[in-house]
Amino acid sequence: MKSASIPDPTPEVADRTASLQERAYRLLKAMLEDGRIAPGERLLEAQVAKAFGISRSPARHALRSLCAQGLLDEHDGKGYVAAGQGGPSPDGPLATLDAIRIQATPQWERIYKEVEQELFIRVLFDAVRINEKQLALHFDVSRTVTRDLLARMHGMGLIVKDDTGHWLARRITPEHIRDLYEMRGLLEPQALLKSLPHVPDARLRAVRDNLTLALEGPVADSAAFDQVERDLHIGILSFCPNKEILRALERTHLVFGPTRYLFHPFLGVPVEMIQAALTEHLDIVDRLLRRDGGGAAQALHEHLKVADDRWLKRFEIIARTTRLQFPPYLAPAAPDRS
Repeated sequence: MKSASIPDPTPEVADRTASLQERAYRLLKAMLEDGRIAPGERLLEAQVAKAFGISRSPARHALRSLCAQGLLDEHDGKGYVAAGQGGPSPDGPLATLDAIRIQATPQWERIYKEVEQELFIRVLFDAVRINEKQLALHFDVSRTVTRDLLARMHGMGLIVKDDTGHWLARRITPEHIRDLYEMRGLLEPQALLKSLPHVPDARLRAVRDNLTLALEGPVADSAAFDQVERDLHIGILSFCPNKEILRALERTHLVFGPTRYLFHPFLGVPVEMIQAALTEHLDIVDRLLRRDGGGAAQALHEHLKVADDRWLKRFEIIARTTRLQFPPYLAPAAPDRS
């Protein structure tokens, strides 16, 4: 329920598909740009988390993203200061933030993206084990909530149960990603050909509209990019009458996870690569609208070949990065000796 003292929700708050970190980032950016947070005013991580009803991790990521854009300056021990004329001082007044709840419901959904992001970062380095008890304690939720969350992640192929019954996220390697994209390259063009006779023109036009909005936007947007990825690779392909192909492709959906975190320094890829991917999607959808199935399937095949390279860029980024500290509910898994 909205507070009576707050105007109608901004698009950043209303967009429930974006991550908590990204919605907090957008909301703070809008406040900085329209003067609700004045130059020289300070922001604290705990203050942002409390005002927006989120945990400190997405608040921290949002504030650091604003620092990277030059909108805030970080001062150790004194928070973040809004940039402006005269040079920001760490002794400025604390900014006033209205209580705008941006967290999603149900509870498992509220914490899903934060846990998913933490997993995706660390499985690029090592396999990790999830401690369900610590997960519940960390987010102050019941074990029922954590079971719902873990079941969802299991269904997405992100985690598995090991021989001892513990939840495990296996390390993602370049070889694994190449194997998944090879599988996609073999199956998705065929699924697209089989889908085309069954996809209504209205659905294709709606997909094209989403692509146009994403391409014309001033900044690459995680939620918009995630949407266009799913529009084509899941939505349109869902019309394929061969359900065995679709079930096989579900095992490749793991690769879509990082597209929800374009602003993250490890999980994102350069903006120009995102623009190129959107342009390739548009070409495929335009061919589908012309009912050029063969051309669309060939364009999809070529798109997947370069998409593989884009995904693998993340391994180049982490190769230059030291291993990160684990949150309390994650720990390195023992090496697989099988």
